[in-house]
Amino acid sequence: MRLRNKPWADDFLKENDQVVVQQPFEMKGKWKELFDNQDQPLHLEIGSGKGQFIAGMGKQHQDINFVGVEFVKSVIVGAVKKVLAAETTNVRMVNENAKDLRDLFEDNEVDHIYLNFSDPWPKNKHEKRRLTFHTFLEQYKAVLKEEGQVTLKTDNKGLFEYSLVSFSNFGMILEDVSVDLHADEDPLNVQTEYEEKFSAKGQPIYRCTARFPQ
Repeated sequence: MRLRNKPWADDFLKENDQVVVQQPFEMKGKWKELFDNQDQPLHLEIGSGKGQFIAGMGKQHQDINFVGVEFVKSVIVGAVKKVLAAETTNVRMVNENAKDLRDLFEDNEVDHIYLNFSDPWPKNKHEKRRLTFHTFLEQYKAVLKEEGQVTLKTDNKGLFEYSLVSFSNFGMILEDVSVDLHADEDPLNVQTEYEEKFSAKGQPIYRCTARFPQ
């Protein structure tokens, strides 16, 4: 589906610099300085989409600071609107293509990474593009603190199974594996827009948290 261009997006993102980080690569190693409470853990969402998850998490967990990265400009404006509507000060958004997280974050700077409904790239020739391919896991390991965690949530069974194997092969420890998240009725689960759409159709939602050992 082709996304509609929003000619006002540039101005909107600049005007809301209390949420949108204007020079994110200059914040490497200094992300905590953007938040009122600099001692809180830093959680990162890669591919925030329209922002329902990160806005909801920010409101639910005031004791955590969140950074959401979304490359598509016409999409991130919706996320910024949701963060503003949530009236929380512990969420920041980044409009960049994070090809290598090590360009944005210092080693051991992040506590938790979320991968929500990432593109499954189902063809074998596109394996390297999957966000749980080992080259991405190397990035996560670098920027995460010791025993830092990665949480994957998806409706795609193939990506989920691939990721479980990829995590294990990389030496990560699997935790909190669910093959039907909504049946588990986790009261703290914050849904994404895709999650609501797919679960309404009866599609099971898969979730896994894996951590890097010391």
